[in-house]
Amino acid sequence: MDPGTSSPPPAAGATQVEGSPRQPGDKLAVFWNEGMLAHDAGRGVFDSGRDPGFLDVLDQHPENADRVRNMVSILRRGPIEPFLSWHSGSPAHATELHSFHSAEYIEELVQANAAGATKLCEGTFLNPGSWGAALLAAGTTLAAMRHILDGQGNMAYALVRPPGHHAQPDRADGYCFLNNAGLAVQLALDSGRAKVAVIDIDVHYGNGTAEGFYHTDNVLTISLHMWHGSWGPSHPRSGSVDEIGEGKGLGYNLNIPLPNGSGDAGYKYAMDQLVVPAIDKFQPQLLVFVIGQDSSAFDPNGRQCLTMDGYRKIGQIMRSMANRHCNGQILIVQEGGYHISYSAYCLHATLEGVLDLQAPLLDDPIAYYPEDEKYTKKVVDMIKNCWNESIPFLKDI
Repeated sequence: MDPGTSSPPPAAGATQVEGSPRQPGDKLAVFWNEGMLAHDAGRGVFDSGRDPGFLDVLDQHPENADRVRNMVSILRRGPIEPFLSWHSGSPAHATELHSFHSAEYIEELVQANAAGATKLCEGTFLNPGSWGAALLAAGTTLAAMRHILDGQGNMAYALVRPPGHHAQPDRADGYCFLNNAGLAVQLALDSGRAKVAVIDIDVHYGNGTAEGFYHTDNVLTISLHMWHGSWGPSHPRSGSVDEIGEGKGLGYNLNIPLPNGSGDAGYKYAMDQLVVPAIDKFQPQLLVFVIGQDSSAFDPNGRQCLTMDGYRKIGQIMRSMANRHCNGQILIVQEGGYHISYSAYCLHATLEGVLDLQAPLLDDPIAYYPEDEKYTKKVVDMIKNCWNESIPFLKDI
């Protein structure tokens, strides 16, 4: 899976950066396996799988292989290529899946796969090829985490599909079958890491990951998402600010539901005012950065108006926190992002930020979208006040 020994010429619109890190130890390890392209969620009206009978052209399901093909290609042939190393993933074993998911749920998926094409819940289809891709996504994410835990590098990116952060311990949800990030977090805990923090910037609430660690205080889950509420039986939690964990986990699930159109400035304000202080208080030994480009200005599945600049800045903030608390150790896990081309550009910018490069490598090809961060800042301030009153370890942030 190596990209080859020669570097491609700079991409159009690329800016070469002098003096940026190029030593092997500074590279970001990308974990990928093309077998994940085999998952095909079908066609229909957007993600419904329905054919009303009066449309000549149906949508390809938004979670399709083409979106990830472009992510792979921009990393292999774009200007970020010299800063990356490539590694192959392999399928997860059933025993590994049981660290996060119930045995009954895994058996349900095995039986569904044997039965053929199955709709597990709204928008979530297990078709021939899907189960193998899901096992590869889980195993590839675990391999990326082991890369860090075994001391082979501080930074790893699991470029995986199908996504996972909606998958709960006992059910599928929101295009997700297996919770890739959750499995990786549990591996870190089982390997001796006492405290792990998850920061999820996918446009939808990372409900599955939160559910898996909702009763524990050694994992801090933080989700920045658009306010969308519950969308049915498979997604019972709403992502509201008052869902803060239970039992030992009370206060260790932090939701940041942001208004539509929050944009670059709004997200940076939320990171600075909420995420950074919470991480500084928690002091994790490892960061898991769950990314989705569906919070971009042009995504069909989100309304948050982030541009490449916004993603780049979030990546820089994440790298700074990893350096401050985790000796630079950070695992990045891919989730959503459904605009076929712009998602790839936003991924490139996110990884530029995590690499802490001195200047942008790519110009934004399409971004200008008006944003008004004033309302978002008011919402963030209200969330901060709520945390002061309800989260014991955040009373003085």
